[in-house]
Amino acid sequence: QVQLVESGGGLVQAGGSLRLSCAASGRTSSITRMTWFRQAPGKEREFAAGIRWRSGITYYADSVKGRFTITRDNAKNMVFLQMNSLKPEDTAVYYCAAGSVTYAEYDMDYWGIGTLVTVSS
Repeated sequence: QVQLVESGGGLVQAGGSLRLSCAASGRTSSITRMTWFRQAPGKEREFAAGIRWRSGITYYADSVKGRFTITRDNAKNMVFLQMNSLKPEDTAVYYCAAGSVTYAEYDMDYWGIGTLVTVSS
């Protein structure tokens, strides 16, 4: 089992920045991919960013590319999402997830409970 705990959400004005953190514990050796998903009010959950645990290769949704940066600290078993130039449409609950196959939501084996990001206009 792997436990994931997110932190760093909050309220920010449009154009501002936030940094989300995700701490992983437990059987982390089984993880090859760490991801951030998000779910806006009234919408389905969607992929935002992912990172390969060992290589650090990253992958982004078009909606966040150039504004968000995902990084990891292998020694501390942590993943981060730096979010810049935030827009009101970035308002969502952000979930940290871990898997070992692809970045698809159905391939994620473990999920955090989420952290709310609210961007005011």
